[in-house]
Amino acid sequence: MRAIPLLALLLSGWFVVPAYADEAQDWLTRLGRAEQQQSFQGTFIYERNGSFSTHDIWHRVQDGQVRERLLQLDGSAQEVLRVDGRTQCVSGTLVAGLGGSPNATARTLDPQKLKAFYDLAVIGKSRVAGRNAVIVSVTPRDQYRYGFELHLDRETALPLKSLLLNDQGQLLERFQFTRLNTSVPDDRDLLPSGECTPVAVTSAKAPEVEIPQDWRLDWLPPGFQLVNSSAHKDSHTKVTVSSLMYDDGLARFSVFLEPLNGATVTETRTQLGPTVAVSRRLNTLEGEVMVTVVGEIPIGTAERIALSLRSGTTPAKP
Repeated sequence: MRAIPLLALLLSGWFVVPAYADEAQDWLTRLGRAEQQQSFQGTFIYERNGSFSTHDIWHRVQDGQVRERLLQLDGSAQEVLRVDGRTQCVSGTLVAGLGGSPNATARTLDPQKLKAFYDLAVIGKSRVAGRNAVIVSVTPRDQYRYGFELHLDRETALPLKSLLLNDQGQLLERFQFTRLNTSVPDDRDLLPSGECTPVAVTSAKAPEVEIPQDWRLDWLPPGFQLVNSSAHKDSHTKVTVSSLMYDDGLARFSVFLEPLNGATVTETRTQLGPTVAVSRRLNTLEGEVMVTVVGEIPIGTAERIALSLRSGTTPAKP
């Protein structure tokens, strides 16, 4: 289960304590270990754009393997089963960001790396789902990423609550447990329903991380690095779409490259909660390509990334 990001937001009734970066770093280290070592089950709410959904989660760590099942409880029944961060089956479409990519592995938090681009601090304590928590803020040092606030369980360091806000203090995303039990889930709880459709996972060796077809970014937000690249053929258009994934240790975005082959498309600029999508057409010697940047980053950051993409076959400007 991912640790959903949050910016520092103090609510009335919280007991504020001095901010200690070393203590915050220790808590984030414990968080990274907890999600790989601690079994649990519970119920949480997820809020985005004023819409709420409720989910049950079963998370078991056994023999070095992390097996996790999520089930949406309201609206249409939606489900996902993951093993070591890789999606095994899905039903319906879970709230964006919860289902994950079939081949996306779980991330490991590296507080030492985060310190270069975020200010880490313990800012108080709270109580969530009947459990005592410590509040850790992760505040960006620039305008290119969002800040986070995490309410970590004092006993296990699991995230009990998280809030993601933009630089104006507006809430973009909320994740909060209403019930958490740290007992080990039963086998039956981790079995998917019959409606959970298996996802084909490529078993071939992962390719070298590189930018395909001489593509490059003239500008990249500080701290972001290329962590994965892939290409797949769209089953409808039969066009090969290349994708590049970048990560700063906490935030992620992807760049998709799709040849247009004469198709007429419209450039877009949209945002749904914390998730943005910005697309633009780019001329190359082989023809037009649609470039799309998708991720949980400020829309201005996504626009600058999209505008900075270049190809070795991009025609020279007159």
